[in-house]
Amino acid sequence: MDSQFIAVGRVVAPWGVRGEIKVEVMTDFPDRFSPQEEVYIEGRAMTIERSRWHRGRVILKLATIDSVDDAEELCGRFLEVPQSQLRPLPQDEYYQFQLLGLEVWTTEGELLGRISRILPTGSNDVYEVPSKGGELLIPAIEDVVKSVDLQGGRIVVEVIEGLLQEKA
Repeated sequence: MDSQFIAVGRVVAPWGVRGEIKVEVMTDFPDRFSPQEEVYIEGRAMTIERSRWHRGRVILKLATIDSVDDAEELCGRFLEVPQSQLRPLPQDEYYQFQLLGLEVWTTEGELLGRISRILPTGSNDVYEVPSKGGELLIPAIEDVVKSVDLQGGRIVVEVIEGLLQEKA
């Protein structure tokens, strides 16, 4: 993925024999998959001709992808949009790509590590932070995450009971 683009989906499989693809959705804005919208695959602009939803995934027909062979070539590839097309989020909400790599500090000034992965759990995300003894799993909840400073490249967390138990 190019840093000028942000992934909004990933092609998981061809669908049918006419070039449709099944896409894992990676955006909170599903209207990005509406007909006539444009997505990029490896920097190449592609127009969505039609779309429909099936079991939590979106089935897309992209212009110029007209066969199962064409669709198979896209498997595993990301559907992206330019960063310039990012939609504004409410205050204190962030895109995942903005949080990945941020340093995690405690309110006492101890560096715990950097966010390496964000795990969705349904109720809240969990930040995975590699540390000396394993992986720290930090819940993205108000009681724990006290501040996010994108410019400074860090988040500050309040250590609550059990927070610093590492997952081996």
